[in-house]
Amino acid sequence: MKGIKVAVFMAASALLLSSPAMAFHTGGVADCDGCHTMHNSDGNVAMKTTGGISQFKAGPYLLQGSTPSEACLNCHESTPGSYHISTPTGTTGDAASPNGKVYQFTPGGDFRWLTNGGAGHQINAPAFGYNQAAGTAPGGGAQAYPASALNCSSCHDPHGKYRRTTETASYKTSGAPIKASGSYITSVAPATSAAVGAYRILGGANYLAKSAGAGVANFVADPPAAMAPSTYNVSNNATTPAGLQVANQRVVYMSGMAEWCANCHGAMHMDAYTTGASLQSNGFNVHPAGNDVKLTQAGINNNYNAYVTSGNMNGAQASSYLDIVPFETGSSDFAATKTTGLTLAGPDANSNVMCLSCHRAHASGFPSMTRYGIAYELVTVDDGTGAGAVYTLGRNGAPAYGATYTTADMQTAYYGRSANAFGAWQRDLCNKCHAKD
Repeated sequence: MKGIKVAVFMAASALLLSSPAMAFHTGGVADCDGCHTMHNSDGNVAMKTTGGISQFKAGPYLLQGSTPSEACLNCHESTPGSYHISTPTGTTGDAASPNGKVYQFTPGGDFRWLTNGGAGHQINAPAFGYNQAAGTAPGGGAQAYPASALNCSSCHDPHGKYRRTTETASYKTSGAPIKASGSYITSVAPATSAAVGAYRILGGANYLAKSAGAGVANFVADPPAAMAPSTYNVSNNATTPAGLQVANQRVVYMSGMAEWCANCHGAMHMDAYTTGASLQSNGFNVHPAGNDVKLTQAGINNNYNAYVTSGNMNGAQASSYLDIVPFETGSSDFAATKTTGLTLAGPDANSNVMCLSCHRAHASGFPSMTRYGIAYELVTVDDGTGAGAVYTLGRNGAPAYGATYTTADMQTAYYGRSANAFGAWQRDLCNKCHAKD
């Protein structure tokens, strides 16, 4: 009898161990009481006090925070971790940096750069040190999204209703239940009976956060097709040019990112511009980005694949990918992309430029939330020994970046990469595509 009990226990344990680990959102709506509270009371004490909320009181929409972003940061701001996108304010640990520590290295960037000299989407979360901005979304055009209402939920659907039931980028908001996240290269395949969620639970066509207020237009474009590695919040720590390329940290951006960004920044979106052309019919030019802007135009793909660092054009397409300057593969086929996997391959005839080729989605250590510095022509200079490199901080003594930036800050802004990984006299990384250096 004792042996039978042991056998049953072991079988149950094996079943538990073999079950998939479930994240909080799991690609769709999360536990309701993870974000909301009916009375903000559990065991006769307040569940959350973020934003000065007291017991028996809740934030807007019964949230556990005074703003939607505060409700998100209750979980997404903490010590380094996969899903954390904000370093707690005042965090120390880098003696060389008076700005304090920034230690999240997610693809979207760490929001703490907003208060540490960088730039990004100014989310409204005063309890975490992020204050609302004025005006409307830059380049919003007809979509004048109010900056004062910008929250995490402005982009991410907190209820995660967008789903796909096939391995193509086709989304619905109802139908088959969501069984898992669709954000990862390891994500399970969807089926007609069980869907997977959209990339990073982003909102799609007809989405609009309730906090946006009246008079703001619904989204037009669906979520982009993209997949991330299972481990993505890590620094690179590269010390040589060869170390700049790391396959297992690559987010495979497939298609639709620029079109999705145009939900709020429509006037910045142009996919028909030809290099060197005169003004377009709308009276202006902007850098093109979108599914139709193939990198074969003007030989950009050849530049990208050959470019390693300034002075080194000896790269090869099979190993030229640089996640500081990503691109879209041009695919909407998730199954085929999973088969290809996380590679170092650079662009081919199907690849295109997108908004995130130059910008980070959340924030970065550079002006205009770019992925690399463009405020000064040189990324690095000689360290004075003739044998090494050091990050530059400004032009002729004037700071190009945060007024108190140190070289340690610059290395953090480049996700832990040593200046030696680029070498001395590296020009800005627009040259990865344009090779003008």
